[in-house]
Amino acid sequence: MSRDICVHTWPCSYYLELEKQWVPGKLSLTSLSLKFMTDKTREILVNFPLSSIVEIKKEASYFIFSSITILEKDHNKHWFSSLQPSRNVVFSIIEHFWREMLLSQSGAAVEESSSPMTKGKELTGLMACTQKRLEDTARVLHHQGEQLDSISRGLDKMESDLDVADRLLTELESPSWWPFSFKLWKMPSETKPKWDASMASSKAFGKEGIVIKIPAVISQKTESHVKPGRLTVFVSGLEIHNSDSLLMHRFEREEVDDIKVHTPYEISIRQRFIGKPDIAYRLISAKMPEVIPILEVQFSKKIEFLEDALMLRSTRTSPLAEKGYSVWHADPEETKRSRVGCRIRAGETG
Repeated sequence: MSRDICVHTWPCSYYLELEKQWVPGKLSLTSLSLKFMTDKTREILVNFPLSSIVEIKKEASYFIFSSITILEKDHNKHWFSSLQPSRNVVFSIIEHFWREMLLSQSGAAVEESSSPMTKGKELTGLMACTQKRLEDTARVLHHQGEQLDSISRGLDKMESDLDVADRLLTELESPSWWPFSFKLWKMPSETKPKWDASMASSKAFGKEGIVIKIPAVISQKTESHVKPGRLTVFVSGLEIHNSDSLLMHRFEREEVDDIKVHTPYEISIRQRFIGKPDIAYRLISAKMPEVIPILEVQFSKKIEFLEDALMLRSTRTSPLAEKGYSVWHADPEETKRSRVGCRIRAGETG
């Protein structure tokens, strides 16, 4: 867990079985583990990897207080209650990271424990990750080139139409009975331009050209209400679906006003309006580090890295060690910054 990155922190209470009492503190989810720190003594009472979790459930303590229970492989059961902003929010985010870890890292943990990582394996993983990023970037740039070609063809057709209109106006300005008037005895045949087919194919490519698709926990107006869903990045925009695959919203590329990267696992997307509320979504995903480099290419002038994301971005991450997580390299001026651990912020909900 050397590369544990803090994903989120929630105020809550933890039940001490031996002392039969609830202790207030902070529950912190990292990319690989879950831990609880008390408010009074700053002591870490619980710290276990997500891979050791067997079951996560919503239960009620003493049939009154809503709680989350987490069962480990060694049959240790942990109770967390008084969760803020709500039990459903905390449960959805922890369950999401736990399930994604099981899907993507089940075999990787066994492989790492049996054989230590060599420099060659690490470099091979880095090359594979870099190749994937280059492929995604090339796909986006290819679509942008097609769009520029379509614009150029459209401008050529507009120029041709203006020439035809000019000749028609010239004919109308001269009386039909004037013997020396210029008349278009033969009008140009109305043939459909060849660019129609290519533009249609470009449009179809834009709608079906999926760059990446990831599961995510989505919130819109308030962070106390979240729902599972997915984020799909197209070459022509972004789409957000719920868990039933129903479209919640589609952002065309030109409609996105800003994208804020809060952490390597959390972003917010906003579309501004005049005279009515903005459309904004906040997304948390274990796969978000794979999406952020693509968003940097597509929305280079609209993406903003906040303080935590900037500092975390300056640290180097081994792609093989993270097994598909972010590969963020530091700028020359930023390499001197220290790695950022899990920051415990009182009352912070995102």
